[in-house]
Amino acid sequence: MGFLSFIGRVTFSAIFILAAWQKVEDFSIDGGGALVGLTPKLDVLLNNINETLYFNLKLPPQLQTKHLLMLAIGLEGIGGLLFTLGSTLGAYMLLLFLALVTPIMHDFYNFDHSSLEYHHQFIGFLKNLSQFGALLFYLGMKNSADRNKMRKKHVTKPKSL
Repeated sequence: MGFLSFIGRVTFSAIFILAAWQKVEDFSIDGGGALVGLTPKLDVLLNNINETLYFNLKLPPQLQTKHLLMLAIGLEGIGGLLFTLGSTLGAYMLLLFLALVTPIMHDFYNFDHSSLEYHHQFIGFLKNLSQFGALLFYLGMKNSADRNKMRKKHVTKPKSL
């Protein structure tokens, strides 16, 4: 069972590790293709928040979109590596990454329901949602297994005569 669990973690985390590696290789002075895709989507999100809440939310001047992208790459890459090794910290890092990135990058709610882009974004959103659910399942199983180990350690055996 341990080997199958490891293979499952490797194949699952490969999605995140390879995507992070691709972003690192593409990252240059201008941030690369990932920044080109992130910037307009983040602007749309901030505009939606500002219109809904009636105030002007802006990123602090010292915090640029490039810094947010570097944070996302770190969460994605390091979280994937730690998850491969069976660390719950890695799973939590991937959960945080998915929670932050999914509503920004897969903004299906900004498109007309009949458009092709809506369907692409909605499918991407659902894929990330399923990964989020798989990570929650992993954490739940890991926590219940740890609790069962603790219970077995604390069970005292009756002494035989």
